[in-house]
Amino acid sequence: MKPVKLFISYSWSNAIHEKWVLDLATELRENSVDVVLDKWDLKEGHDAIAFMEKMVTDKTIEKVLIISDKIYAKKADQRKKGVGTEAQIISSEIYNSVSQDKFVAIVTETDRDGNPYLPSYYKSRIYIDFSDDSNFSKSFEQLLRWIFNKPMYKKPALGKPPAFLNDKPGLSLETATIFRRTIDAIKNGKDYSIASLREYINTFTNNIEKFRIKKDDAKKFDDQVFESISQFIPYRNEILELIDVLAMYKDTEDMYRAIHELFERLIPYTDKKPGMQSYQEWDFDNFRFVIHEMFIYCIAILLRHERFHAVDYLLNNKYYFEENARYSNNTFLSFGIFQVSMKSLERRNQRLKLNKISLHSTYLKDRSETSSIKFINLMQADFILYIRACVNQMLSQDGDHWWPITLIYQRFNAHPFEIFIRAESQKYFEKLKYAIGVENKNQIDSLTKLYKEEKISIPCSDHGSINPLYLMNYEKLVTQP
Repeated sequence: MKPVKLFISYSWSNAIHEKWVLDLATELRENSVDVVLDKWDLKEGHDAIAFMEKMVTDKTIEKVLIISDKIYAKKADQRKKGVGTEAQIISSEIYNSVSQDKFVAIVTETDRDGNPYLPSYYKSRIYIDFSDDSNFSKSFEQLLRWIFNKPMYKKPALGKPPAFLNDKPGLSLETATIFRRTIDAIKNGKDYSIASLREYINTFTNNIEKFRIKKDDAKKFDDQVFESISQFIPYRNEILELIDVLAMYKDTEDMYRAIHELFERLIPYTDKKPGMQSYQEWDFDNFRFVIHEMFIYCIAILLRHERFHAVDYLLNNKYYFEENARYSNNTFLSFGIFQVSMKSLERRNQRLKLNKISLHSTYLKDRSETSSIKFINLMQADFILYIRACVNQMLSQDGDHWWPITLIYQRFNAHPFEIFIRAESQKYFEKLKYAIGVENKNQIDSLTKLYKEEKISIPCSDHGSINPLYLMNYEKLVTQP
């Protein structure tokens, strides 16, 4: 950073004031400010008026410092002596110059009411307060920042317009304001953070209705589904940021309950609305896709922050779905409710001859590029959900099911998943076990036996079956302290 040349205008009020000015000028020079001061630069035989005019005529002088006390302000207003001459030069320059950042006053004295002594021409302008010696360091930093054009508060760069502005009419979830307020409340530990969170969840889950597809005979229905899930990405990312902040700042049961409530309130969108008479099974596929996607991402984020108790809460507690009573007497469902087949995507894959093993998993992979979560972490979360469903089947035979569709890409992953590599440590396994739903390594051994006996289904595709034992690093689990 190159030195800045600065001219000081002040009054010879008294010896104490003159010494204060000299000390300030010295300290400025020690901080790379090339100060022009009469005591150093005005010699016998020099033209005093020309010296004063130098602040304007010398193009190398970038800044002018006006040190204003009671006497300076009086002389400037009355145009007396040298200060009066300088005041004429400075006021003319201030009023006529387009630039507003060459001149600044520092106040060293105030009246009984705390009002600063300033020349009349400067009273409407911002000054730097040096009237309290106890705040000298803070004021001096403010002065240096002004001199070097390095303000404490720099205007942020302009961001992109909010994504919801590009939505079609009626597709904004209207969550932007309450979302930011909720994030701020959580980060700063506000007493109302949970209340704000519930308000956000209420707004989000009510307004997602705006994404319900209205059939357009001019379009293929699978095109409408694809368009809808594409438009939803900003709101998916909003939920992901919220969960990420909750995981970082609020590892409490209140947080677990709130996330559980969010997904519970989304379940009705995966099926017909009460009273709906005419519908097709794939009419709700856009909702099914984004809710399934958000749930896997939620687990991935919680795993990344090692919030294993939160994962356990979401996978252990059932989800209330009143409409399910039309299929069975059970209105409390496991997390498997978030994975529902999507016939529109199967149809799209065939119609466009995309030849994808699973268009659903392909879209999940492609869309991960627009999130802060790597796809490998999404696969890991998907695998945890599968393992947890298998453990639940083993322990309670309640028919829990989760098919990890992202694992068709597992062949590109040459290693067991990270959390299971870490679980070679007994200490880490003791934390991870809550997410898996086991009490000890012996239950993992029992699960492994069921796999080997083919009593629990192992996902497979045209590329072959996955190897759960390898992905969970079974041979090395709990082999270290």
